[in-house]
Amino acid sequence: MFNLQNFIKYHVTHRQESIFAADVEMHKDELSREIEGKSVLVIGGAGSIGSQFIKSICKFKPEKLVVVDLNENGLALLTRDLRSSYGILVPKDYRTYTISFADQIFERIFREEKGFDIVANFSAHKHVRSEKDKYSVQALIENNDIKAKKLMNLLCEFPPEHFFCVSTDKAANPVNIMGASKRIMEDLIMAYKDQFKVTTARFANVAFSNGSLPLSFLDRIMNKQPLVAPSDVRRYFVSPEESGQICMLACVLGKSGEIFFPKLKEDDMLTFSEICDRFIEELGYEKIEFTNDEDAKRFAAEMPYDTKVWPVVYSKSDTTGEKSFEEFYVSGEKVNFSRFQSLGVIEETSCRTMDEIDTFLGSLEEMFASIDFTKAQVVDAIKKFIPNFDHEEKGKNLDQKM
Repeated sequence: MFNLQNFIKYHVTHRQESIFAADVEMHKDELSREIEGKSVLVIGGAGSIGSQFIKSICKFKPEKLVVVDLNENGLALLTRDLRSSYGILVPKDYRTYTISFADQIFERIFREEKGFDIVANFSAHKHVRSEKDKYSVQALIENNDIKAKKLMNLLCEFPPEHFFCVSTDKAANPVNIMGASKRIMEDLIMAYKDQFKVTTARFANVAFSNGSLPLSFLDRIMNKQPLVAPSDVRRYFVSPEESGQICMLACVLGKSGEIFFPKLKEDDMLTFSEICDRFIEELGYEKIEFTNDEDAKRFAAEMPYDTKVWPVVYSKSDTTGEKSFEEFYVSGEKVNFSRFQSLGVIEETSCRTMDEIDTFLGSLEEMFASIDFTKAQVVDAIKKFIPNFDHEEKGKNLDQKM
């Protein structure tokens, strides 16, 4: 029987214990003081990272947990998982709502609850494939930045003790609009750091997270389809459990304005094709490489039930927005490697004023109001705001590939 958790431990992260376990143990008293008996709001809590954050924080006995997410099925799965997992203490006051954090009903809930002690926002367009055309780009920026600004203004009415908003390694020297939108998000929340405590985290790919390429390996095996992966894109990986822990540690232990990231070595990076090779071997198959999608699909469709081989298609990355490697911080950011065993902390980074944020987001909203704006205009506007935004349009996106 294939055990996904063990596969991640032994073949992806090469860690049998969470990299953050020692920091969680070392700071468990402070975590307990800040979480036990507190009210917690998690936005986007049905997703891969948000749900793991909830699992991590529930171990420290919050009194109230409210989760909002647009994914109604995801919320049902989350609740079943929480109530079926050993060691997870689901608060007596536990509620889920299938709503957007930009809806009026969300504002009503927040105001009638008179805010929350801990607020974590995981609602985001997180995939590079979100960058297709002007419509997808507008939706991405509205969710990751414009609506996030509205949320920050709402939080000012009842400031939380801890606010966390998830970022990405792709915010460091961004090459795609998703990464740039997260860099803008960082600037946005930092503009509020003197009004209440704000923190964020840049971290690696979450192994087998929802919508990820590795997770598609499982679906494609079940559907008798070829596996596909780029052979030249190297990424750091953390386990699902680790993704929740880094967010909890950053949220609760960080100081206002800080950005957390995992201490990982360059040797830890893997290509997706390497993970695919290990996955196929773990299932007991031998791979057959194809250079043509149609040939691979035909071979898969005609395979006998008891096949011992599986077709794969490996290729070089040729789509807009793909970065060949990952980085967590850039020149000019003050980084502290000594405070935590497994975490680096960006203690100081360049900050924007509220006026700069308002002016920039206002210009984007004005652009979006025009029926004939273009994706190129959005890219140019971002480049003026983020000078190191190195975007290259290749005319092909991930939705055009198998």
